[in-house]
Amino acid sequence: MITTPTPSMLRALSAEHRERLMRVAREVSFPQGTRLFEEGGRADRFWIIRSGTVELDMHVPGRQAAVIESLRHNELVGWSWLFAPHAWHLGAEATTPVRAYEFDATAVRLMCEDDPALGNAVALWTGNILAHRLRSTRVRLLDLYAPCGAGNVV
Repeated sequence: MITTPTPSMLRALSAEHRERLMRVAREVSFPQGTRLFEEGGRADRFWIIRSGTVELDMHVPGRQAAVIESLRHNELVGWSWLFAPHAWHLGAEATTPVRAYEFDATAVRLMCEDDPALGNAVALWTGNILAHRLRSTRVRLLDLYAPCGAGNVV
């Protein structure tokens, strides 16, 4: 599994933009084994992990779901909320008890529309995470299903 860190909100956004986003955050917790979302479901929120671990997984027909990446402290869970049609591209499960900040996607999208600088910062932050997750998905699927050694080429 790829363990290269993705940009945290703390490093990616200015203090002003972080503060604005945190005004719409609420603290939530999930017991181990909770499914946060399923592929194809409505992406209407996202989370920043405070503690615990969330695994992203992908349905593979005829096989067990493939774990793509494990997310931990300060990492973003969910990017599909930002891009139409706002449907989850992966699934996610809490593999330990998780505490997180939860954000309402509609509220954040409206904030981004009202403040283009915030919108640009959130889009760049989320886009960098999306690029990282696509690379992780490719490498993980090659590791699982390609002939030996195929996953070494990125």
